[in-house]
Amino acid sequence: MRFDTLDQWLGWQATLHPQQIELGLERVAAVWRRLRPGGLQSQVVTVAGTNGKGSSVAMLEAIYHQAGFRVGAYTSPHLLRYNERIRLNGVTVSDQQLCRVFDEIDQARVSATLTYFEFGTLAALTIFAEEKPDLVILEVGLGGRLDAVNIIDADVALITTVDLDHTDWLGDDREVIGREKAGIMRAHRPVVLADEEMPRSVFSHAERLQAEVFASRRDFYAVPGENGWRWSGPDGLRKQLPLPNLAGSKQLANAAGVLMVCHLLHASLPVSPEAVATALRQVRLPGRLQLVEGAPALLLDVAHNRQSIEALGDALGKLKRQGRIHALFGLLQDKDATAVADVLGPWLTSWYLVDLPGSRGRTAEQLAVVLQQAGVETQVNCYRSFFRAYRACRGAAYPQDLILIFGSFLIVGEAMQHLGLE
Repeated sequence: MRFDTLDQWLGWQATLHPQQIELGLERVAAVWRRLRPGGLQSQVVTVAGTNGKGSSVAMLEAIYHQAGFRVGAYTSPHLLRYNERIRLNGVTVSDQQLCRVFDEIDQARVSATLTYFEFGTLAALTIFAEEKPDLVILEVGLGGRLDAVNIIDADVALITTVDLDHTDWLGDDREVIGREKAGIMRAHRPVVLADEEMPRSVFSHAERLQAEVFASRRDFYAVPGENGWRWSGPDGLRKQLPLPNLAGSKQLANAAGVLMVCHLLHASLPVSPEAVATALRQVRLPGRLQLVEGAPALLLDVAHNRQSIEALGDALGKLKRQGRIHALFGLLQDKDATAVADVLGPWLTSWYLVDLPGSRGRTAEQLAVVLQQAGVETQVNCYRSFFRAYRACRGAAYPQDLILIFGSFLIVGEAMQHLGLE
C-alpha cells in the first residue's frame, strides 16, 4: 500500500493531477471498468442542480433508511471529515475502508492521473459495488454531463435548480448551464425537475433523449397548509405530510421533487406514507441555515452563489431578530461576492472576512475590494484565520445580536469544528 493513513492518501491525491478540476469521463470511466466490470447492482438516483442537492439527498437517504432499505449516499464537499462524503445506512465509512479502496484504485489506474474528486467518486462507487445497498444516491459535484458520477447510468435523475455558479467551468448563461446539468439524463428513463423555472435547454435535452420528464407544477405539486403540506402527483395521487425538518423557503420544492422520485421507484423500492412522514420530521443537514441559540446567537449556512444567498436573505427576514447582524465569511475566487453585497448588505452591521487557502482560494483583502466596489460602506475587517475573525466578531457582538457564519464549506466546517457542532 502506498500510504498508511487517510491524511497521507488525501494529501497525495491533491497533488497527483496537474489541475484541481478536469471535466471529462474517459479517464475515470476506464479506471471504473477495470475496478468493477460488473458495475453497480443497486438502484441509482443521481442528483444534480445549483442548489438543493444536499437537502434532496438527505431527504432521500432518510426516507429509504426509515423504510428499511440499505442506502448508500455519496456527497461533496464535506464539512468536518472527508469520510462524510460516503455513507452506508447513514454511517460514514471508516479510514481503513477508504485507505484499502484508495490502494485498489491506485493499482487500477495504471498511469492515469485522477483528480481528488475522481478518486473520491471511484472510492464511493467501489464501496457501493462491494456492499450492494438497495439504493445508491449520487450527488453531482460540478455540472452533470462531465462530472465523474455521470459514469453511472441513473435509474432516476433529479435536477433541483439551475442557476449561475461555477461559471468558469459551466458558462455564464442558465441555458448553457442547464444543458450541462441535463447531461445526467438517460434515454427513455425518468427525470424529475424540482424547480418550476427550468431553462428550456433542460427540456430540449430530455426531448432528444426521449427521457420521461416529470416537472414541478405540471406533473407534481407541493401545496402548503396549516398543519404541514400536501404532495400531489400523477394520477391524482395525494399525500398529507409534515414539513421537512430543514430550514429554508425552498425545502418544500426540494421535498416535492424527492417525493416524485419515491413515486417512480415505488415498484422496486416501496415506501409507506408513515416512513416518509417520520423521515421528513427527523431529517438533518448540518451547516444549512443551522441556528445555534446563544448570546449572541449564531447562524451557519454554506450559501455561496446568488440563488442560495437570496434564500439566506429570505431566512434572515423571517428570523425577525431585534439585534444587529455581523457577517463572518469567506468565498472562493469563482464565487459571486457581488451578490453577497447586493442581497445581504442591507442586513449587515459589520463584516469579518477570512482568507481561504488553495489555488481557488481568495484572501480577505481581495474579498474586501469586491465588497467595497459593490457599494458596501459599513465596517469591513480582514483576518488570516477563522479563529481570529471569530474572536473579534464575538467581542464586538452584543448578547442580542446574531453572528452569521456563511460562504464556503471551509468556513462553515471550521466554525463547526471550533464550536464543537455536528
